Amino acid sequence: MSATADPITAARMVAREIRTGERDGAATKVLVARRTYRAEQADVWDALTSPERLPRWFLPVSGDLEVGGRYQFEGNAGGLVERCDAPDSLAATWEFGGQVSWMTVNLSKGEGGTVLELVHEAVVDPEMWRQYGPGAVGIGWDGSLYGLGVYLETGTPLDAAEFEAWMTGPGGVEFARLAGGGWAQAAVDDGDDREAADAALENVVAFYTVAPPEEPQA
Repeated sequence: MSATADPITAARMVAREIRTGERDGAATKVLVARRTYRAEQADVWDALTSPERLPRWFLPVSGDLEVGGRYQFEGNAGGLVERCDAPDSLAATWEFGGQVSWMTVNLSKGEGGTVLELVHEAVVDPEMWRQYGPGAVGIGWDGSLYGLGVYLETGTPLDAAEFEAWMTGPGGVEFARLAGGGWAQAAVDDGDDREAADAALENVVAFYTVAPPEEPQA
């Protein structure tokens, strides 16, 4: 298995940062993830923006993938495309469950390939943050960055169902703890209490790795 195809090794490739911000007078949390991919910038950009390629590592997408258009990921978030500066940067709202947050993706040339920087800013419910911390969103993005890496290196689509099943086993727990621990440390670096961050880490690891109960058979 290549380094990129190994989820644990891939999780170690991500640099994580949490910032406290403000938008329209409301306090926000800004999640930043950076990873270098061994691929040309044009190829990474195409994988991020092509409706034919997005389902191979993330989810099927519909809508108008142009500035001012609305998009929708199947079973997940949708939103408004706010900016698209190919092949360097894009920005969009990220709307899910009645909540609106904001996402920016920046690409740049780096040593060994292309640096992807994902910035996700949200107004966060303090109780949700206390219970789960930044890993509630961060671990999900880690999984997406992993899937993108596998696809860019091998051309093989990530089997989402297989990955979800893997997350409930020992490897998935290790992945969630490694990624979640990185997000917890980033929150502490931004000023969060260490004990509270560690407690939230335990909760979010359980959230991502405990299989949902099976539905009773009729």
